[in-house]
Amino acid sequence: MNTQANTIDAIGRYVMPPFPPCPSDLGFLFGTRHGVPEFCDAAYRLWQDGMFRRLLVSGGRTGGLPFAEADVIADRLVGLGVPESALILETAATNTGENVRFGRARVAEVMDVAAIGSVVVIGKVCSTRRYLMTLQRHWPGLSVSVCPVNYFGVPLERWHEHDEFRARVLGEFAKIPRYLAEGFLAEIDDASTAAESSEHAPR
Repeated sequence: MNTQANTIDAIGRYVMPPFPPCPSDLGFLFGTRHGVPEFCDAAYRLWQDGMFRRLLVSGGRTGGLPFAEADVIADRLVGLGVPESALILETAATNTGENVRFGRARVAEVMDVAAIGSVVVIGKVCSTRRYLMTLQRHWPGLSVSVCPVNYFGVPLERWHEHDEFRARVLGEFAKIPRYLAEGFLAEIDDASTAAESSEHAPR
């Protein structure tokens, strides 16, 4: 029983490492069709707390829906009170790698991308490590912190008790090594990245 509990804890820590959100040069909201209200509430709270001045929202048309994820999220954020001028929308990405690559290119159109040294990520809690590893692969050199959104309705430590939450965590655990081997991701150093993130202030 203890072995099983240790395995569950180890998988959870690996897939969902803690990188508490820090004030950053840029917010980066990874698009989603799930938990949109929770995502937007989290981003709005960070905005109110002064965690970022500009927010990149990246997400294209997925799941056969007619509207880009970024547009749907942006409409709700503006309704909550985030000014349109604070938003940078990327509406073509259909996967996490494109979120980062297309998002970085979109940011470069409106900001000095070389001046961005820190990013606070807003995304699904179950995808935390994959976000970080994708950024490390396609936008290296950043200090990164994370605001993980848990929209499953159970506490993080009970992820294995919820069918969808468990399926998503185990799915991430299974595919990360494959994506890493295929060159889609780059490994992260949990401890050093967390330390850098905690020390980096906005420019």
